Amino acid sequence: MSRFTGRPHSHERASAAALATSELLEVLWGRGQEAARSAEVSLSQLRALLVIERREGTNLRTLAEALGSRPPAVSRLCDRLEAMGLAERGPSATSRREVELRLSLRGRVLLEQYRAARSREVTATLDRMEPADVARLAAGLEAFHAASARLAADQEGAAAPGGDVADSA
Repeated sequence: MSRFTGRPHSHERASAAALATSELLEVLWGRGQEAARSAEVSLSQLRALLVIERREGTNLRTLAEALGSRPPAVSRLCDRLEAMGLAERGPSATSRREVELRLSLRGRVLLEQYRAARSREVTATLDRMEPADVARLAAGLEAFHAASARLAADQEGAAAPGGDVADSA
């Protein structure tokens, strides 16, 4: 047990390994972004496309929140995405005052190319690992993802109106 954090040393070791790996993945993702940039897409445009893909039919306000940006800037960003043929705006099915955002076919193809470039980078690294290590890594990452999803759900539940305040303490 660490005298600094009160957590087992294995948590500190795993945390340090995860942080180091995330920094390396940022380099690999950057290479994928370079591939996307060859299509003249900025990093902010790429991030917006990824959010729109995950939240198909999202509105401008929700996209702005997800990007940590102001609605007027996001509106201009969407203008550019639409002009490039990467995203489409349409009327909301639930509110006449809102606009829904969707990826165009060209936007989907761009994201597929982006992911393929990232996948090639990760696969090149995995190819240098022993099969048993790859299997352990996959199992660990799946467990990490599941725990992260539970944490996010717990945090959303605590922030939701009517959420049990005692659970978030």
